[in-house]
Amino acid sequence: MHPRLASLPMYLANRPAVEALWEWLRQSLADAGLQRLPSILTWPQDLHSHWLESDLLLSQTCGYPFTDDLAGKVQLLGTFVYEAPYCQGIECRSVLVARGEHGHLGLAGFRGLRAAFNVANSQSGYNAFRALVAPLARQGRFFAETLETGAHSASVDAVREGRADIAAIDCVTYAGMQRYTPQATQGLCIVAATETYPGLPLITSMGTTAAEIAALQTALRLLLASAGAASTLRALGITGFETTAPRVYQRCVEMRESAQAWGYPRLA
Repeated sequence: MHPRLASLPMYLANRPAVEALWEWLRQSLADAGLQRLPSILTWPQDLHSHWLESDLLLSQTCGYPFTDDLAGKVQLLGTFVYEAPYCQGIECRSVLVARGEHGHLGLAGFRGLRAAFNVANSQSGYNAFRALVAPLARQGRFFAETLETGAHSASVDAVREGRADIAAIDCVTYAGMQRYTPQATQGLCIVAATETYPGLPLITSMGTTAAEIAALQTALRLLLASAGAASTLRALGITGFETTAPRVYQRCVEMRESAQAWGYPRLA
């Protein structure tokens, strides 16, 4: 039988460390007796379709799609805890980055300028950003224009290169870029941060059994206690793992509803 699918596609500033993380998890899961374990991670181009694969064993998604188009279609395993500025436990924020020339501006000072975002179903790059801007909008608008870039790294590029003036970037992603690709953030500064929201959910398919879920959660806990995995965890900024309840991610829904209540249904 063919192997199941595993991916960790969200934080890729140090991809070799992500691959090493899976190697450790795979061995731990094999020791626990799980079958059909993939030897390597999948790197999906279409994340949404990948997350809905019936053979998905493990992946990491975003809090907003988890509460929206993935709701009731995947099972939650838990959430990693990351060590990065603007993180506390499983809670994190998005940082609003701009070029140094705009570093003196508060958020209100970006009225009439240009915003970049990764994708419209992103919690960190769109939903939290929209909720923060909503009280400042007038007749549903705040920015002169918005640019969808397809990725946080592309949004950072757009700001640095002058194609946009501000973008909301997941704080773990931004910390990873500053650490591993500092040239990408050269000349940029953080001008504000969003409200907190829970970090990225680790998920599995609806077909994963209760016993398999228990084995996955045990392996994720053991990972944090493993001396052999310590250097990999440090490289990725992972300091903990918590089994979380789906209701924790209701915060993402509340952010969307708050923006809508302000008459600001889309970033504009």
